[in-house]
Amino acid sequence: MATLGSFEQDLLSDYEAGSLRSVATKSELAKLKAAARATATKNRRVNIRLSSGDLQDIQARALQEGMPYQTLIASILHKYVAGRLEERVAATAAAPKSKARSRRQARKADA
Repeated sequence: MATLGSFEQDLLSDYEAGSLRSVATKSELAKLKAAARATATKNRRVNIRLSSGDLQDIQARALQEGMPYQTLIASILHKYVAGRLEERVAATAAAPKSKARSRRQARKADA
């Protein structure tokens, strides 16, 4: 078993004494409870391949949100199929996509 440092020992002592209290807001607690409930009701397994960069970004975002990355992925997919996930397109990113799409459509029309 690993030896605890002084900070960890103090933290453990405070926990055992019951002197720690939660700083989470009601909305944060509700979000975490919903994530836990959704995690507990999973009944199917899906395997997907992701690029390592995408997976690292997802894991970082999940860490920011305070949830496991697989729960974040499941939440995103659920929101998408429920129609509650909206794509945000930056004004600068929208223009090149439109031009590329127009060029493809022009090529198809010429063929």
